[in-house]
Amino acid sequence: MKSLATLACTILAATMAFAEAIDRYDPLEVEDTKIESKTFDMNYPKADRVLPVRIYLPKSESPAPVILFSHGLGGSRDNNPNLGNHWAARGYVVVFVQHPGSDERVWKEVPLGQRMNALGKAASTENFTRRGEDIPVVIDYLTKWNVDKDHPLHGRLDLKHIGMSGHSFGANTTQAIAGQKLTGGRFSFREPRISAAVMMSPNIPVRGDPAEAFATITIPCLLMTGTLDDSPISNTKAADRKKVFSNLTAAPAWQVVFDKATHMSFGDRDLKGESENGNRYHKPILALTTAFWDAELKGESAAKAWLKGPGAKSALTSEDQWEMNQLANKSD
Repeated sequence: MKSLATLACTILAATMAFAEAIDRYDPLEVEDTKIESKTFDMNYPKADRVLPVRIYLPKSESPAPVILFSHGLGGSRDNNPNLGNHWAARGYVVVFVQHPGSDERVWKEVPLGQRMNALGKAASTENFTRRGEDIPVVIDYLTKWNVDKDHPLHGRLDLKHIGMSGHSFGANTTQAIAGQKLTGGRFSFREPRISAAVMMSPNIPVRGDPAEAFATITIPCLLMTGTLDDSPISNTKAADRKKVFSNLTAAPAWQVVFDKATHMSFGDRDLKGESENGNRYHKPILALTTAFWDAELKGESAAKAWLKGPGAKSALTSEDQWEMNQLANKSD
């Protein structure tokens, strides 16, 4: 009887400790410290291509999980510093990849009235293919730098835990790297070194069955969109973006649909009219993505419980929609 009582006390103590850990968990909490970022160029001779990257580094020099970010059309490695700084402050090495051919150089030297047309042309199959080829090159470079004693990144990367994120065309890139079948299932850019993914403004395939296209994605995914998230350069509507989540049948998946969020709400700028204090979506984006990375890249049980419980909903308004599929609900 004594051993049973001891066991019961142990279980009770562990349960209480876990409950306290969940209560204390706050994905927005960071130390008041300046985050360092460094820029590098990755030469890709095979494709006659140079990939600029900006890397945000956490305070600790111990090996840290890595997050890759792929910008949308017309973006650069300097986009979304709010994400880079916050994720790094939470203990991640964050790598913002710039994709030549679909980056800011597409529009910067183009007359104002022709810029949308230039961006539309940049959303080509060729540039999408190049993006899919860029990510393995980036990971190969990080792997090489991590063991190079003379490189600033030496020993700072936990390359067994890599996540990837992206917005718009960057979400397309992330979906492909996560394992989406392309062109009717004929090929895939799946990168097995990626273990979790966040897609901001995800996209359904232009052709083919979405169920077939997304059936091969098996890693945990967080999808983020808005009720007004129409594409500024294509016919993609906000309702289309929600179909990605419903077709992720083999992957644990979470989705937030922000009320009145537009395509540009996922950028780092404070957009006029979104709230009295600027972009009201910044904090919940940081909170949800950080909890997702903590759960899937660091294996923090309190973060997973926060996502499944009232914590995630507390970061949102009552008009925002938050849901998880059965695999996410069952995952530990």
